[in-house]
Amino acid sequence: MSRPPGREPRRLTRWWRRRSLRTRLTVIAATAIAVSVFVAFQVAIELLDSELQDTAENQLRADSRILATNAERAGLAQVQLPPYPGSGRLVRVILPDGSTRTPAGQPVLPPVSEHAGRVAQGASADLMESHDGDDDGYLIYTLRAGDGAVQMARVTDDSPITQFGLGMLLIGLLCVVGGALVGRTVARTGLAPIDRLTAAAVRVANTQDLDAAIPDEGGGEIRRLIQSINDMLAALRDSRRAQRLLAEDAAHELKTPLTSLRLNVELLIRLDRRGTLDSALPAESRTALLNDLGAQVAELSTLAAELTDLARGDVTDENTELLDLADVVVAAATRARSRAPDIEIALDLTSVWVSGRPAGLQRAVLNLIDNAAKWSPADQPVQVRLRAEGASAVLEVDDAGPGIDADDVPRVFDRFYRADSARAMPGSGLGLSIVQRVVHAHGGRATVARSARGGALLRVDLPAAVPPAPITRLTAGEDTAVR
Repeated sequence: MSRPPGREPRRLTRWWRRRSLRTRLTVIAATAIAVSVFVAFQVAIELLDSELQDTAENQLRADSRILATNAERAGLAQVQLPPYPGSGRLVRVILPDGSTRTPAGQPVLPPVSEHAGRVAQGASADLMESHDGDDDGYLIYTLRAGDGAVQMARVTDDSPITQFGLGMLLIGLLCVVGGALVGRTVARTGLAPIDRLTAAAVRVANTQDLDAAIPDEGGGEIRRLIQSINDMLAALRDSRRAQRLLAEDAAHELKTPLTSLRLNVELLIRLDRRGTLDSALPAESRTALLNDLGAQVAELSTLAAELTDLARGDVTDENTELLDLADVVVAAATRARSRAPDIEIALDLTSVWVSGRPAGLQRAVLNLIDNAAKWSPADQPVQVRLRAEGASAVLEVDDAGPGIDADDVPRVFDRFYRADSARAMPGSGLGLSIVQRVVHAHGGRATVARSARGGALLRVDLPAAVPPAPITRLTAGEDTAVR
């Protein structure tokens, strides 16, 4: 059964990919040397063959001229032919009648060719031709002499070419073996930093010790690779440290509401088991206790949601889109009013377009308004202002609360940080941290200052975007711009 076309190349490719880099370099080096030797061998054979051919032809021409000169002096029939030395040069004289003369004991040459006969008849000056026989091949040079011609011939001998080829083949094999050994050595030496890098990476993976930086050695690509891996380890160290701090801070923040919630629930269970729940806790006290439990559960829910949002970081499926930030602020203010119905929220908004994620921006604005509503007196509104300032969209949330102490300003946006004056207030200490993360993700900046009313002024600067062009619809022959 025939194999489908293309399967063998794919199998060879898979085999090659499974080889180690050291083996690949060795094979490539040996193959490169083998190809180089083969090309050099072919070129040398051609050059040697051409050189031997030229030498033999020149020698035949020279000997033929000497014999032709002697034949013109003594005549073709009487000229003395050099005796056959037993090998090498062969001589023949072509007489005017077409017969030939050769030295005694000389091997029989191939018959006179038609072209050589034309030279003897004076139709051509000279002729160099080759004859390939069953046993031997001949190189024959024919030169016009008197009324006939003289011929000098040599048996073509390929033994020098064969010997040279065998020598080159032996040298080539030695070069290939030597090239493979050299390639193996070079690969082992060149990949030694990679081996040490691999061992260090395996050690880090096994020990989970991200503080063990890999020594910077080698140069060029190896050094850049090591530096990249060290940078990756540093990023992993920072990520692990941030996760550990987040877990520790979360555990600390969850401890107080969980303890309070557990104590209140245990109190209710103990009184219920005794059957003294109604007598020990009057209706007013039970209502206060249940309200307290509800507030604690709500605080835990808010804290869990904020922890989830903070732990996700910038991982979100929400797409970035062009939006009017004023719409986002209005939606956030509506949600804030439902949370704090006793606090007035005054809006002073200008349409400013930005490129961002609507849900993330609304969460940040809502956290800013919630923070201000928590501190603002009931008779003083939370002022929310939005305007364009240069190439930025500026959002300000202003409250009339006690403000932020100068010592607390540098840490306002830290996770779980709560000023001493805010310890008794509800909240997790994560709201402003989420604001800063969202603002930074949108290429903006969040700052805090004291407002003119004595409270806190939280300001967010975001890069403004070009508003979309109005869509024009044609109805009943007139233009209507939809903005």
